[in-house]
Amino acid sequence: MSQTKSRAPLWRALFALAVIAASLTVALTQSARLGLDLRGGTQIVLETKDSPDREIKADSRATDRALEVLRQRVDALGVSEPSLSRSGDHRIIVELPGVQDPREAAAVIGRTAQLTVHPVSGVTDRAPEDDGRGAADGPRTLPDPDQKGTFLRLGASALTGDGVKDAEAAFDQQGMAGWTVGLTFREDASGDWARITGAAACAPQGAPERRVAIVLDGKVISAPGMNPEVPCDTGITGGDTRITGGFSHEQARDLAALVKGGALPVPVDVVEQRTVGATLGADAIAASTQAALIGLALTALFIMVVYRLLGALATLALALYGLISYAALVALGATLTLPGLAGFVLAIGMAVDANVLVFERAREEYVGARTKSLDKPLARGFSKAWSAVIDSNVTTLLAAGLLFFFATGPVKGFGVTLSIGVVASMVSALVVTRVLAEFALRRRSVRERPGITGITSTGRVRTWLARRDPQIVRHRRRWLGVSALLVMVALAGIGLRGLVFGVEFTGGRLVEYSTSRTVDVDTARTVVADAGFPRAVVQESGDGDISVRTGELTDDQQHTIKGALEAPGGDVTVERDEMIGPSLGDELRVKALIALGIAVAAQLIYLSVRFRWTFAAAAVSAMVHDVLVVVGLFAWLGKPVDSVFLAALLTVIGYSVNDTVVVFDRVREARRRDPRMDLERTANRAVLQTLPRTVNTGMGALFILTALAVLGGDSLADFSLALIAGVVIGTVSTVFTAVPTAVTLERRRPARERRRDRGRSSGGGGKGGSPLEARRAAREDTGAVV
Repeated sequence: MSQTKSRAPLWRALFALAVIAASLTVALTQSARLGLDLRGGTQIVLETKDSPDREIKADSRATDRALEVLRQRVDALGVSEPSLSRSGDHRIIVELPGVQDPREAAAVIGRTAQLTVHPVSGVTDRAPEDDGRGAADGPRTLPDPDQKGTFLRLGASALTGDGVKDAEAAFDQQGMAGWTVGLTFREDASGDWARITGAAACAPQGAPERRVAIVLDGKVISAPGMNPEVPCDTGITGGDTRITGGFSHEQARDLAALVKGGALPVPVDVVEQRTVGATLGADAIAASTQAALIGLALTALFIMVVYRLLGALATLALALYGLISYAALVALGATLTLPGLAGFVLAIGMAVDANVLVFERAREEYVGARTKSLDKPLARGFSKAWSAVIDSNVTTLLAAGLLFFFATGPVKGFGVTLSIGVVASMVSALVVTRVLAEFALRRRSVRERPGITGITSTGRVRTWLARRDPQIVRHRRRWLGVSALLVMVALAGIGLRGLVFGVEFTGGRLVEYSTSRTVDVDTARTVVADAGFPRAVVQESGDGDISVRTGELTDDQQHTIKGALEAPGGDVTVERDEMIGPSLGDELRVKALIALGIAVAAQLIYLSVRFRWTFAAAAVSAMVHDVLVVVGLFAWLGKPVDSVFLAALLTVIGYSVNDTVVVFDRVREARRRDPRMDLERTANRAVLQTLPRTVNTGMGALFILTALAVLGGDSLADFSLALIAGVVIGTVSTVFTAVPTAVTLERRRPARERRRDRGRSSGGGGKGGSPLEARRAAREDTGAVV
């Protein structure tokens, strides 16, 4: 057993070196994939719909075929590094980096592109009574593209776009026809093309029947007449032809992309569209990086002042944590978004928690043992902090997992980075920090001056608490009354002020414009109203930008608003453009409620298993208290409730329970040592023992969140505000809501004493005791679950 223990530090060191080496290799050889909100571009979410002759549910592969058609169209657009992926059963996510004007992209990739070729049976100057379109492949009457006021009578289609093998835009230098589209037909379709052109070539010169109409989505895009050299009945052979129509380069390229991609098997609707300017993405990265560096520098300075040498080693471990989590993010191929970047920074703050928890336990062990040895207090600190670290991080992982499964867009990336960060923080604190600390404590210079380690002193907060010995839990009714009052104030804000839901939950469009000249918000409201949008919500956003929020708004209407703002604002650029369809907004609202409900249920079940149902109910009650207070704060302040706020709220859930679990772990440990100890005294002692850790961890997180709120830009300000409120309220509610509630519930429904405890109290286990009881006592002293 001793030999195994002696090798344990070696194995930990080898494992830490292997993880660091692998992380360094990945970080140096690969780069992170940035989301569109960081590098700029357009994201379009398409949803496939039922067509008259095809149902999505009956044809499960229709969405897959639509995805392949869209991929060919996007590739033909020439966008660098496009990304297309399927989301769920009926949605397709298209990401187009660098595309700032979504009108062109949406028009090309979202059209059904039903290409048909028809013989012309005659012309008329009378418009049809109906729209003249009829069935896509049947006879129809459509406007002549070559002569205004004239309509072509078309026969049934002889060829469809499925017969086109390739299409390419080309400039006709010899015939001076400008940009044209060259078509290459498949073998089985080239005969149909020859037949229809051969029949047209038999008509007299100048007759309308000598023309062949090429129709795309109900519009004649070209109706060329047969040249005299085309033989009658033979037609154009070889499977090649050329479409002319006075196209510009862009029109010819887009038409070739549509024809080459073919027809979508089912119609698609744009249910979500987001556009982020390149400068906004670059500014977000710069601001977030600056906030992270300042916040981390303050956090590192704080823990080094409090924990001295061990604090410095923890700072080095945090830097290695950043390397490990970044490498894991890159290796998994995850996309780093703006909320994901915030989650990455927040996870660093949470990584401080595990280190602080270990160091505080080591301080207690050193003072309690009254020994000059440093090894044993540190080892017991890691051993006793293990269960609290695991329980608290699992609760955060539950919230992060819900974000991944129920959120959409950038918030899903936040869940991924937060999950990676939590796992990496446990490796950093429990392995890397321990290896560094064990190595440092073996140095003679450290052993000769143990005070520099930071674990030989109790700290100012713990010294003050030991001297005053406040009886916090004794006044639990008072604290529960204050908590109830806060909840009532929050509910009053929700009821009286209401919640300002973002476009993600209501559906609609939010566009943020940047102007070269400063525009007063009242002037902007007048201009937008005069442009035909009197109900639009116009507000000032960020550094003098103007945000316009409306219900349904097309791309052309968005450009109308942009043009109207150019009069007072000069050059106007779109910094951010978010469009959410009504159906998607309803779905996100439902998913948000489901995510919150499952979060509460998951926390309740997990804590009931790890503790008792009374402790689980108390922790969940405090968590619900924290959520309601944060939501009520946003209601009173009139802040928007959107998907990023949902990410912050679910993080508050994880953090709130995280804090409570640490206190309950101490209560559980003390009750196992002495089940007959008065619960009120036990709980009060647990609160006082963990309060230094709570204060130090909260300070570390607040440094980072405050830096994000001040320097992280407008897009992260509300996110940081929600988390700051959650950290402060969660810290307070642990002491004044969760613990008093747990004590109250335990007094009403006390746990039955275990038989072995009754056996001990009746004299069944003497001083010697059985070996089995000795092993049980040793396990219970670790604080682990048995």
